[in-house]
Amino acid sequence: MARYFIGIDVGGTTSTVAIGDAEQRILLVSEQFETNSALGPAPLVEAVIEAVLGGVESLGGNSDQIEVATIATPGPATLDGVLLKTPNLKSEYWDRFNIRQALEEGFHARSINIPVRYIGDGQAAALGEYSVRSGHVQYDAVQSEIDTDDKLRSLFMVIVGTGLGGGEVRDGHVVRGLEGRAGHAGHLLLPEFAFRYDHDRKLQVGNSCSTVESAVSLTGLTHQLRYRLTLDEWSDHPFQQQEGTVRDKAKRLREMATAGDALALQLFDDQARALGIALLDINYLGDYDLVVIGGGVCDLAPDVRERYRLNAEAAYRAHALDGFRNLDRFEFSACGDAAPVIGALAHCYD
Repeated sequence: MARYFIGIDVGGTTSTVAIGDAEQRILLVSEQFETNSALGPAPLVEAVIEAVLGGVESLGGNSDQIEVATIATPGPATLDGVLLKTPNLKSEYWDRFNIRQALEEGFHARSINIPVRYIGDGQAAALGEYSVRSGHVQYDAVQSEIDTDDKLRSLFMVIVGTGLGGGEVRDGHVVRGLEGRAGHAGHLLLPEFAFRYDHDRKLQVGNSCSTVESAVSLTGLTHQLRYRLTLDEWSDHPFQQQEGTVRDKAKRLREMATAGDALALQLFDDQARALGIALLDINYLGDYDLVVIGGGVCDLAPDVRERYRLNAEAAYRAHALDGFRNLDRFEFSACGDAAPVIGALAHCYD
């Protein structure tokens, strides 16, 4: 009888489920489904369980065949899945809430007596990317598009989104840290020269300004765009005539960059250079086989994405010690938005 292994990636408003078999083949990665966390834990847990059972049923299986599940969420959180004032989840419901235990109890209430594990979503993304690139899991949707490397042993991945997350794989295993907090690359501090304007480095993220996340994220782009639009240089920019919030306009920067808009390109150039400096700091500590960029920047148009990569690499090499300049290149994620849920699934096999 087939056995099923379940990965779950929970976000602020939507979640995703992946299902694999005992041979570590990915059988299904679901579409995103709504699990609005603002309504609290109970409806989210219910929606996740329904999605898991629906996915297993679509494969011709039933709940008795489920072996284990892993849930990934935004951090910080403890090793056991107790959330700690997670920015993307409403504190009144989620602060100090054990989401791993709640999901396990939700399954048990339906007589599905499986263990549920926990992993942070940045760690999960790194593990998912590593698992596919190394061939530890088989994912037909991307396997034909990459060169699988069974000698791959270490990797660091950053995920550029509303914020900036990260995760590390070392000697084939995801690094979680003493209390499960490893990988918070977004809160590393950047030097002043990583920012074009003094204004740009004054965005506070968490408890600090001048962080990587304050430069490399949608939040950072919004902050920088707001200032740029006050400058004479951009007084005639199309955004000046358009309705909507600055954040709404920041979300349009990818399409504007594709069209060759000078302001959009400048902002992504600045972001790429800041990211290159951050990745140098990260690689100084890790000396990784592979450094991967994931998140929304992977969806940039091919020519803009290549420009982004080259700018990041140029900043990395400009400041690197000689022994670190031989980095071949940064890679963009092969798994895209599915990396965290694939990593959650891969954690079931670990």
